[in-house]
Amino acid sequence: MKILFTGGGTGGHVLPIIAISREIRRIYPKKDLQFFYLGPKDEFGEMLLSQEGIKVKAILAGKIRRYLEWKSLFQNLIDILFKIPIGIFQAFFYIFFLAPDLIFSKGGYGSLPSVISGWILDIPIFLHESDVAPGLANRFLGKFSLRIFVSFPKTEYFKLEKMILVGNPIRREILEGSKEAAKDLFKLTNEKPIILILGGSQGAQRINDIILQILPDILTNFELIHQCGEKNFKEVRAESKVVITKDLEKYYHLFPFLKEPEIKQAYAAADLIVSRAGSGSIFEIAAWGKPSILIPLPEAAQNHQVKNAYAYAQSGASIVIEEKNLTPHFFLEKLKYLFSHPEKLEKMAKAAKEFAKPEAAKKIAQYIIDYLK
Repeated sequence: MKILFTGGGTGGHVLPIIAISREIRRIYPKKDLQFFYLGPKDEFGEMLLSQEGIKVKAILAGKIRRYLEWKSLFQNLIDILFKIPIGIFQAFFYIFFLAPDLIFSKGGYGSLPSVISGWILDIPIFLHESDVAPGLANRFLGKFSLRIFVSFPKTEYFKLEKMILVGNPIRREILEGSKEAAKDLFKLTNEKPIILILGGSQGAQRINDIILQILPDILTNFELIHQCGEKNFKEVRAESKVVITKDLEKYYHLFPFLKEPEIKQAYAAADLIVSRAGSGSIFEIAAWGKPSILIPLPEAAQNHQVKNAYAYAQSGASIVIEEKNLTPHFFLEKLKYLFSHPEKLEKMAKAAKEFAKPEAAKKIAQYIIDYLK
């Protein structure tokens, strides 16, 4: 049994694929099971996928940029005339000789060559849409898909008869953390409420800047686990050392990126989580039943992070602060307000658990296995 995964190449695409592949192996632990991945070159994603025994093949992929600048117009021309056709050509011959039984697309521009080629070769295609508002690529790819798994109940654009509501696939291992292990790993004092700051796979410089402006005030009241992003780590570490007094250092735990063994312990320790509003983060936070503050990325395509954030906040599990309203002292006062009203945090935690769909990866895996039997 050969299953070909494809996606856009970011952590938001790769991690759900890993979750699904693990669940398929649990349901169908036979030796004839083979996994492959076809998408744009991404060293970090390739490393994660290879660790799961998924064979990775890189191809060219182009995307359409919808902001009107001469540079983007030129890049669009290059992508339309060269990258996309070459990518489809590469994908067609790879898929022709591989002959997979099924293609599972996590969506994004990087999956366009594989899905089009798979459709030409009459291979069954399933798509997963993470966000409330599908991007341009997924709107197009949905036309070639037999079924579209969706994360949110009111996902836009797709036909109802094609959609199956499952949630966003998360790795079940991410739910195996404990407060005791977290205390040892992060050297937590547990003297104050613990806040986890997540900036996404690439970090979030603007969130980092807000945190740094009020860092001593935050640490006076809270203990902080801060994922600042690989590219921001040195700068944030240097600036934090300037503003933090010696007596507050033990309450600040800074990391460039939290890998799976670390993030599960960070989730376990956190009393509140501050995050961007990518679907992956939202569904991991919900599965842990943690109250949260979501700060959606305003530049996200189709405004999807803002729509994700408000769709989740409607459940009562989270508070949304848009970047245009995010000032250092407003953010600090919001934290203080929440922790001075523990009943509010309890309601948010309960709502998060009710919203959660921790079995999403398992449901998709079972659907795939049943279809191929």
